[in-house]
Amino acid sequence: MNRISNTDSNFFESVYQVVRLVPYGRVTTYGAIARYLGSPQSSRMVGWALNGSQHLQEWVPAHRVVNRNGELTGKIHFPGNNTMQQLLESEGIVVEDNTVVNFNELLWDPTVEL
Repeated sequence: MNRISNTDSNFFESVYQVVRLVPYGRVTTYGAIARYLGSPQSSRMVGWALNGSQHLQEWVPAHRVVNRNGELTGKIHFPGNNTMQQLLESEGIVVEDNTVVNFNELLWDPTVEL
């Protein structure tokens, strides 16, 4: 397994590296990223990292990260009311009532995939 080392860089940069690997048309969760980075209790910290990612030079597809139930809980941190949903829908992901439809089929878990 080719894990990104949490000791080689700060936690936020490790989060960004993982999120950049989420394939187009797929989603992952805050918890899946935290578990992959060896910090299973740090889901909220993953969210904080993604909240700050919009100011980075290299793009981070933060819209592909949802909560454990597939809900778009981070949407308030995107500009506009429906930006997160629109970005997901532009990738073919169906969202109803702020929740990813077919969430389990679209879930990309870095612990399994990498």
